[in-house]
Amino acid sequence: MVMNAIVPGMLVELTPLVRRITAPNPGMMTGPGTNTYLIGESEIAVIDPGPEIDSHRDAILAAAGKRLHWILCTHTHLDHSPGARALRHATGAQVLGRSAPQDGRQDPDFAPDRMLEHGEIVDCGAFRLRAVHTPGHASNHLCYLLDGYGLLFTGDHVMQGSTVVISPPDGDMGAYLRSLELLLRMDLKDIAPGHGHVIPDPHDEVRKIIAHRLKRERKVLDAFARRNPATLDELVPLVYDDVSPRLHQPARRSLHAHLIKLAADARVVETADGWKLN
Repeated sequence: MVMNAIVPGMLVELTPLVRRITAPNPGMMTGPGTNTYLIGESEIAVIDPGPEIDSHRDAILAAAGKRLHWILCTHTHLDHSPGARALRHATGAQVLGRSAPQDGRQDPDFAPDRMLEHGEIVDCGAFRLRAVHTPGHASNHLCYLLDGYGLLFTGDHVMQGSTVVISPPDGDMGAYLRSLELLLRMDLKDIAPGHGHVIPDPHDEVRKIIAHRLKRERKVLDAFARRNPATLDELVPLVYDDVSPRLHQPARRSLHAHLIKLAADARVVETADGWKLN
């Protein structure tokens, strides 16, 4: 299937109830940009208002205006939640999500009017959004299920076309894998990711991601046959020899998350000389 290129600022109708506007922040970590989703007609909810970019704010307001009543954030990384402040100021809409962890990579000014727990329903009149707590990429990460439609808005939990970086200390590989397994127990039809196109066959996609992560974990363990003990910097080119060197810096963070998980599984230990098999 050929997909049309994602154009920042363009309002794209995905279903009669759901539209997408992509922020003009393309890059190595964001793909074509951060997706903002608008749900509803007479009363609108926005999921992930994106970064603080004036043109993106203006595009959302042009599409929603005073009909905007709810602003939901999947998590508080800087490409997803900062736009909430200007939208709340312009419309008085309620901001929902979970407070930002203090790890230096979050939106420190994010202040939700309502903190959402796992399974909590946001009743928007003509539709309902169910919060699904999916820690891993971020400890405060939420997906949102459009009840009755099987459409799951996944933020950075599942992205189209690329894997997600897991950055300790807030990122947690074990939690991420458990959160992926949670999706396999849900009745889903499509995934609307924070970056990229809508993903059909969501369970197949989630299984592929789990298999990919476990294959990478196996490469971490196999690398110790060549170097044991080893530092993170020594392991990166061994474990990510199939990845461009320009991606090794973010890969190093996910490698660290793999090692922390393997240490929790009692398969490796960290020593003064680096990491080694247990």
